[in-house]
Amino acid sequence: MKGKIAFEEHIAVEETVGHAKAFAGESGRWDEFTLELLDVEEKRLAAMDKTGIELALLSLNAPGLQAVLNTEEAVEVARKANNKIARAVTQYPDRYAGLAALPMQDPNAASAELERCINELGFKGALVNGFTQKDEPDSAVYYDIQEYRDFWATVSDLDVPFYLHPRMQIPAQARNYEGHPWLMSAPWGFAVETSIHALRLCGSGVFDDFPNLRIILGHLGENIPFALWRIDARMRFSPRGYRGKRPLGEYFLEHFHITTSGNFNDPAFRCTLDVVGKDRVYFSADYPFERMEDAADWYDATSVITEEERLQIGRSNAIELFKLDLD
Repeated sequence: MKGKIAFEEHIAVEETVGHAKAFAGESGRWDEFTLELLDVEEKRLAAMDKTGIELALLSLNAPGLQAVLNTEEAVEVARKANNKIARAVTQYPDRYAGLAALPMQDPNAASAELERCINELGFKGALVNGFTQKDEPDSAVYYDIQEYRDFWATVSDLDVPFYLHPRMQIPAQARNYEGHPWLMSAPWGFAVETSIHALRLCGSGVFDDFPNLRIILGHLGENIPFALWRIDARMRFSPRGYRGKRPLGEYFLEHFHITTSGNFNDPAFRCTLDVVGKDRVYFSADYPFERMEDAADWYDATSVITEEERLQIGRSNAIELFKLDLD
């Protein structure tokens, strides 16, 4: 299918490119990751052309700003990263759009940077790489806490989507992975960490305060669609500390949007569609950590959806979600 839109597609700046080393592992792809993350021209555009991806919304690689302990440094790197994305969009306005990287170490600074990116740079939303470390390496700050209500008010006022992207849990808070470091990252830990963060948002009351918030999850929903019935069923018996005014599943189905990034599997795709519906599912790749070819070859051939649905999920839904000026 030609004309696809993808929006879990990552770039890096010099301060964050080294973060990809953990993903490269012993695969021998470290040099390749470096080139692909820093490149916004020939190689990336050629891959998009080959796979029928018309437009990619660029975002900063994980953990990115969320691993910068010093707040002032995080603010500086955020501005640098977003300016790089803005330059790519200016150079290739028909191929790229931007998702803001935000210094969540300071909610007010994050709000200000988001306002700059949306109002001055023309970005379409934000992508944040999970919890934020601040001041101390062993810290982990999640965005359901009261200190972030003004930040969510800014997101609400700007009426833009917020992509909650995975990151690896820090070792000090990951004793259950001891002896099995492979579990901490993409095979399992990414989904665990991101799904817990998403569920914390559902249980925090933030969607009661800001009913127009739209949160995006990749990888077919970080396992939540597959578990949503049981989550809701057991919440009837274990609601301690839950601050939402409605059942958790209602918040998830109303406020969350799901991409295919990095999960190119028919049974999982079918389940996600059955749970959240075709209007809230979107194509994405997760480049360069996944191959655009793998994402597109699977998506273009899957028999789970009709040709009309393929166009909707691969293109039309994203145009509506991000208010893109495309036909």
